[in-house]
Amino acid sequence: MTTEDDWFREALDHHRAGRLPEAAELYQKVLKASPGQTDALYLLGVIAHQTGYHAQAVELNCRALAITPDDVRCYNVLGLALMELGRDGEAEASFQQAISLDSNPEVHNNLGTLWKKQGRLDDAIRAYRQALAQSPGYANAHYNLGNAYRDQKEMESAARCFQRAVNADPGHASALVGLGQVLQALQRAGEAVPFLERALVLIPDDADLYCDLGDALQTLGQLPGAINQYRKALECNPRLSRAWYSAGCAESSRNEYAAASLCFPRALDSDPSRREAQHNLGHSLFKLGQVGEAMTLFRQAATAGDPEAAQAAIAVIIPGDPGSDNQAVLEARRTWAEGHLPPPRPAERFSHSVTSSDRPLRVGYVSAFFQDHNWMKPVWGLIHRHDRQRFEVHLFSDAPASAVLHGYRRHAQDQFHDISGLSAEAAADRIEQAAIDVLVDLNGYSATGRLPLFARRPAPVIVSWFNMYATSGMPCYDYLVGDDVVIPQEEERFYSEKIVRVPGSYLTFEVTYPVPAVAPAPCSAGRAITFGCLAPQYKITKDVIGAWSTILRQVPKSSLILKNSALGSPGNRRFVYGLFETCNISPERVRLEGPSDHYRFLQTYDQIDIALDTFPYNGGTTTTEAIWQGVPVVTFWGNRWVSRISASILRAGGLGEFVGQGLEDYVSLALRLANSPDTPDRLQDLRRMMRFRLLASPVCDTRSFARNMERLYART
Repeated sequence: MTTEDDWFREALDHHRAGRLPEAAELYQKVLKASPGQTDALYLLGVIAHQTGYHAQAVELNCRALAITPDDVRCYNVLGLALMELGRDGEAEASFQQAISLDSNPEVHNNLGTLWKKQGRLDDAIRAYRQALAQSPGYANAHYNLGNAYRDQKEMESAARCFQRAVNADPGHASALVGLGQVLQALQRAGEAVPFLERALVLIPDDADLYCDLGDALQTLGQLPGAINQYRKALECNPRLSRAWYSAGCAESSRNEYAAASLCFPRALDSDPSRREAQHNLGHSLFKLGQVGEAMTLFRQAATAGDPEAAQAAIAVIIPGDPGSDNQAVLEARRTWAEGHLPPPRPAERFSHSVTSSDRPLRVGYVSAFFQDHNWMKPVWGLIHRHDRQRFEVHLFSDAPASAVLHGYRRHAQDQFHDISGLSAEAAADRIEQAAIDVLVDLNGYSATGRLPLFARRPAPVIVSWFNMYATSGMPCYDYLVGDDVVIPQEEERFYSEKIVRVPGSYLTFEVTYPVPAVAPAPCSAGRAITFGCLAPQYKITKDVIGAWSTILRQVPKSSLILKNSALGSPGNRRFVYGLFETCNISPERVRLEGPSDHYRFLQTYDQIDIALDTFPYNGGTTTTEAIWQGVPVVTFWGNRWVSRISASILRAGGLGEFVGQGLEDYVSLALRLANSPDTPDRLQDLRRMMRFRLLASPVCDTRSFARNMERLYART
């Protein structure tokens, strides 16, 4: 005959095996036979708590305590149930009563959890420590103590606690997760990865945990592995905004902008408040040449939440936006500068006189790109020709002198200052200590992190040259150097700086590093015309592709070569091919190539007959390199500085015949040049004589350019 003891033992077996309904049914059978059986009351209360019936758990444990008022177990479960019901005061009293009867580590741990829930972190830490004093191997107490330290931002202490929890219980999944997350927060991603991987073995369906592992791998630069983890997260939860966003960031970091541009909208669809996804989508589209779409996203982001990043992005890219004009550029850059740059230091602090004649004028050049010799051709052309009797040259560089391998011929009197490890304020202090008379910014908006340096006015006179190609919108710049082509007088009203001009081109240059010899024109061997453009992809807008497609359609059998860093990605190439296909140009007529070392990059011009310029953002370095390799560049006179850079270079180089008056003329000029019967001979003659023509022209007369710049500096 089955007895109550048999029912109870069978119920315990079910309970231990996790078969809670079967256990509950038997406990109730015991209680029906013996209503005062406190163990059955207690354990039925435990099941009620475990299954979320907390009010029932309270009632059952109170019944048990009415029979055995000193039962610590009942006070403990009663406290847990009351805590779940939000009756924190009663829960604390229950835990304290249990402790007064028997200072049990589990109860101290639970009391700590209650206090942590209430934000009483110091009290919670004290309770967890008490639990651990009684039971040093108590994994849950170590884990809970780690969470309390994490809430107090004491990450090192949190990591130690999570590690002790894992040491005590290697299968403690939550502790493994916590340890991985905290190590990642401590920038110890390499240590975090194995703990997160171990946690995933125990919790294989946790989408956020896959994201944690993906984030750690992304921090380590292991982008394919990170993307794989985000995909696993999305298999668990296809609408997890975090996973879509992080996948987009990883794709963007490896220059897979087309893939990134598909991820960020999914992140926004799942969570419209994720503004950073909108910003990063704009960045990805910009990198693909979708400048107008990017500007729309940045403008939307600027009207919501923190506008700084969006306003900065707008200020950087707006000169190349087809939908903006000079007035829009001025307003955008003023808006960003006024909202996010520091106030200037008082000008009267300068004790030295710029016009002093008893010593050379100290000219300081600031650049983040001195190490990029191909980009710095105009800069080195000027610096090498400076009159060291009259000018003392200081270079303030965001790269060490050892990184400047080509281009710069060191002069014994020059002073090189490595400011790469300095903040904008510290770099401004270094410049001020050097008592610079005229400070020249060579960065413009290509290094926005250095603009606060100039806002602090570390020199009596500040000049922008070489890389601004629009107004700065900042009151700290006294002068902006251009020429008659890039800044007509009628456009001066769109500049916050005083405009000064040099004769010829403001980008007069010299080539001081190894380059390939000029090769014969490809069409001279009887092949069809090959057009080309080696500009960055962000300059190749839809309008540019439309114009190029018009040219290709009207030049039989012609083809086009594009080569840039973005085109190293198969996904990006598919995106660009798609843009041409919408203009009825098949992929067979367009060759897309990724990056290569600079010498091989320049050898690409061996395969190009005619270079086509981008607009509204022209080539600068791209144009000088094309013509130096003997390839004529077809461009046109645009409606802003950035749209006339190539015109400035070509006119000063004696190549004004390749500058059209507008877009229609640009297309017509390219067609006439490509379709003329004498084109092969003409292009071959151009290539044969191009470098001699350039060297004899103002665009490569760096000596005269240096004298002109020196006169400007002396006048200031």
